[in-house]
Amino acid sequence: MEQSMFTNEAILSWLQYFSSNVEINLAKLKILDITGKNKNLIPAIMSNRAVLVFTDAGHPDIFYEMWNSELGDCDIWYNEGSDPSGEIKHDKLSCMIDRGINASAAMLILNPNAVTNYHIGMENNRFSSGSVRYCCREVRAIIMNKLNLGYRDNICIISGESIAVESAMIAAEGRVFAVEYDTKDRNTMKENIEKFGLNNVTIIESVESLQDSIPDKLPVPDIAFIVASQRIGSEIKSLLAINPDIDFVIYTLDFEILTLLPALFRENGLERTEAIHIEVSRVNSKNLTEPFPAPWLISCRSVKGE
Repeated sequence: MEQSMFTNEAILSWLQYFSSNVEINLAKLKILDITGKNKNLIPAIMSNRAVLVFTDAGHPDIFYEMWNSELGDCDIWYNEGSDPSGEIKHDKLSCMIDRGINASAAMLILNPNAVTNYHIGMENNRFSSGSVRYCCREVRAIIMNKLNLGYRDNICIISGESIAVESAMIAAEGRVFAVEYDTKDRNTMKENIEKFGLNNVTIIESVESLQDSIPDKLPVPDIAFIVASQRIGSEIKSLLAINPDIDFVIYTLDFEILTLLPALFRENGLERTEAIHIEVSRVNSKNLTEPFPAPWLISCRSVKGE
């Protein structure tokens, strides 16, 4: 188990300190320890009205990053020391953007504008425009449903930038490996990471780079989402070399690639578990139907994994 510098006793002391000084409902309080961990602070604040954050020194831009994420209306309750004692202070985040954190401490963040339930399938205008053409949010919602991620899952996502963002929010204590072959797409992925305050996303230039990194420092992915291209055969082989029991969800609009998949599965000891064809159309303001690209989603897993 990963150790924290904040013990249970310390956390209870801080809870008592803030509950004595601020009118909060502890039953609805989100507790987040970001000391030495790749925890996503900004998404937690966006989706919770009260977040008690435990942090260490070395976060010089923490309030500025929250400001950039349009959280300026948040109220910050804090004190000047590392212990739960003394005078409590209260400021709007908009008044603290030039401050950093230079000691281990706790702070209570109240967000009156929090969206308290997370909806998969975010609007495309929330993502960085960049170089990427995103799939429509209805398709993304179905993809996230089929991935069925847990909060500690590790996932490899190949050329699926918006899927990487939503996966990082769901798998908050896991790791997302975003494979982006194109330099412009990598830059767009970086913009999205900064925009959403995601600390559990690692951008990888290729699947081979991921394979080289795994033995030393990165966790093994449990599942892979692949936007299929002519590389899919080598991508499947590389990912199976990393984890022979990895599950796959494959997205394709290409009929030729779709017809190649059964042979690829047999060659790599995989079995198809599901195949879905998704069609989405919307009626615009002129009462005309606007169709969207209609992808196939193919799920598969290792036969040996049964």
